[in-house]
This record gives sequence, structure tokens and C-alpha cells, in this order.
Amino acid sequence: MSSERKTGRTEPEEMKEIFSIFSAELPGLIKNILNSVFSEEAGKNMGKAAVAYYKELKSGGLPDEVAIKLTEEYMRTFTSLGNILKNAGKSGWSQREKEGKQGRSSDEEE
Repeated sequence: MSSERKTGRTEPEEMKEIFSIFSAELPGLIKNILNSVFSEEAGKNMGKAAVAYYKELKSGGLPDEVAIKLTEEYMRTFTSLGNILKNAGKSGWSQREKEGKQGRSSDEEE
């Protein structure tokens, strides 16, 4: 029984427990991250960051067109990150959860 640990459980049992805890905690973690990214305060901070970034580009001698384009790209980075997190929270984990439940029910039928 090389797969048993000091706890007396096998690795698959331990993994099942770990994944159960992970899947229970992860949605709340993603929700908290999303709330911090999309909060009013976060919006104000992103706006301040964009202004500071633009001013820095201008003080470095870049033309308006280039500074505006780079600032837009800078802001898209924040937006993209938020979208990735939002989609991970909605579709990715919900789909995996459904697949896991389907897999369990077909296993139980056998």
C-alpha cells in the first residue's frame, strides 16, 4: 500500500479532499478579486494611474497621438485582466463543476 500516507488515506482520497476544498473556496476568491477590480475605488485608482502614465509619456517627449494610443493600451490591459477573471469565475469553474457532477453520477450508476 505505497499510495497510503501517514494519515491512512490514499493519494486519490487526499486529492479528492484538496480539490473539494479548492472548488468550494475558489469562487469566493474570484468574486472578491472581481469586486476589488470593478469597485468604484478601483475605477478611480485606474483613472489616476492612466493620467499619471499619460503625463509621464508626455513629459518624456512623446507626441499626443502616441501617448494617447499607449495610454489606451495600458487601460486595455486592466480591462482584459478583469474580463479574464470574470470569465474564469463564470464559465470555467461552472463548467468544470458540471462535468465533475456528471462524472460522479455516471460512476455511481456502474
